[in-house]
Amino acid sequence: MDRVVVLDFGGQYSHLISRRVRDMGVYSQVLPSNAGEKKLKKIKHLKGIILSGGAASVYEKSSPKCSKEILNLGVPILGICYGHQLIAFLDGGKIRRGESGEYGLTELKILKKSTLFDGLKTREKVWMNHRDAIEKLPFRYFTTASTKHTSIAAFENKKKKIYGVQFHPEVTHTENGNKILRNFVFKICKAKKGWSTSGIVKNIESEIKEKIGDKKAIIGLSGGVDSSTAAALLSRVIGKNLIAVYVDTGLMRRGETEFIRKTFSKYNLNLKIVKAEQKFFERLKGVLDPEKKRKIIGKLFIEIFEKAAKKYGAQLLIQGTIYSDRIESGITAHSSKIKSHHNVGGLPKRMKLTLYEPLRDLYKDEVRKIARMLKIPNEIIKRHVFPGPGLAIRIVGEVTRERAEIVRKASYIIEEELKKARLYEKVWMAFAVLLSVKTVGIQGDARSYKYPIVVRIIESKDAMTANFAKIPYNVLEKISTRITNEISKVNRVVYDISDKPPATMEWE
Repeated sequence: MDRVVVLDFGGQYSHLISRRVRDMGVYSQVLPSNAGEKKLKKIKHLKGIILSGGAASVYEKSSPKCSKEILNLGVPILGICYGHQLIAFLDGGKIRRGESGEYGLTELKILKKSTLFDGLKTREKVWMNHRDAIEKLPFRYFTTASTKHTSIAAFENKKKKIYGVQFHPEVTHTENGNKILRNFVFKICKAKKGWSTSGIVKNIESEIKEKIGDKKAIIGLSGGVDSSTAAALLSRVIGKNLIAVYVDTGLMRRGETEFIRKTFSKYNLNLKIVKAEQKFFERLKGVLDPEKKRKIIGKLFIEIFEKAAKKYGAQLLIQGTIYSDRIESGITAHSSKIKSHHNVGGLPKRMKLTLYEPLRDLYKDEVRKIARMLKIPNEIIKRHVFPGPGLAIRIVGEVTRERAEIVRKASYIIEEELKKARLYEKVWMAFAVLLSVKTVGIQGDARSYKYPIVVRIIESKDAMTANFAKIPYNVLEKISTRITNEISKVNRVVYDISDKPPATMEWE
């Protein structure tokens, strides 16, 4: 197959770039930034190279770099954000250290006709996330676009087929970003399609056979689409050697344990339900810091899985971890840690079980495509995302049974009203957050001093970027009225209108 390589310079969206290319039907793989020209030359059917963004500055000694020789391979190259600056830096241009950044949506003005911008208007909305910028281009490089704050927002060296964009075409906020990437992949790289979801499944199943063989394994089953898809894939390959363990933490959605029991009893999954509510609340008592919460929860999950593995003679632990979990936990060499996901950064350093994550390089919508192929029920595929640590990270401050029940009820009301309004399947996730403060209100003609609830409803395609959902006011009003009427400990409801970035999906 023709392929496009993404060199990872520690950006939050390196794998997202690769995913966008794979969505076009072209095979893409992510390699570390220091993959040299010798390694790249050995890759068969290499049609293009994309240099990702990153948090570093090209002038920092410790910043990730690639060899200048890559620019002379004769293979089309596209630099994005940091990658855009690095190309200019390597070929003799000058980078200006930014005194202030350019973040969020901005208007791009296309100045010069370029194959990269075929089919675009002269003015386009793009998403920026940078501080440094190119001040002077190398010889024979030409500016093709600019913004109000960045004079060289895109460039090209047509002869060498080298292109750079300061903005991020891979994120959904850039309106025609996918068209830009398609222009690069098909018109500049001349790549041909050859990659599909069925190909991903075959690769994963081959890897399962290689990694597991005839060993026994347990999988942490949460009921979400990730762990359910991982369980279905494993079950197809290793059959009865897979034991699915669902842990009832007391921090789950309303009616979740019964839902799991009913749904997965139809499958040959050897399901085991572990009641561990008391343990989780005991361990979380008095804990306020969200990173500590995540690590405590991760450690306790592993303790439970190790105990189950010993009981059933399993040697491996399977998790439905996806790439967005891993990248936010800072797993790549130069990426920043946003938060320790309980199943990644929250894991203890020493484990008795061998960890295997078959979905580790996939994004949520890719997993959903595979789930449909495997005929996993729609009630699981279309469920809203629910975090592994559960309600613990939707409670700001100490986690108690009472506070968990408040959030559980409020979240149920939010989802129920969205379903009534036929909006549930149109949004990525919707949930309640309980704040640690109390506010004054008036209920029953008397003063009340109770908790506020934050309603968070967001739209996304891959969890790496998100927009707050523009829910009609009448639906929000129904949600607010029901929460304050039906939950005695709450007297105020607010709506979170933050996008990601600068916010994250969850509050903790």
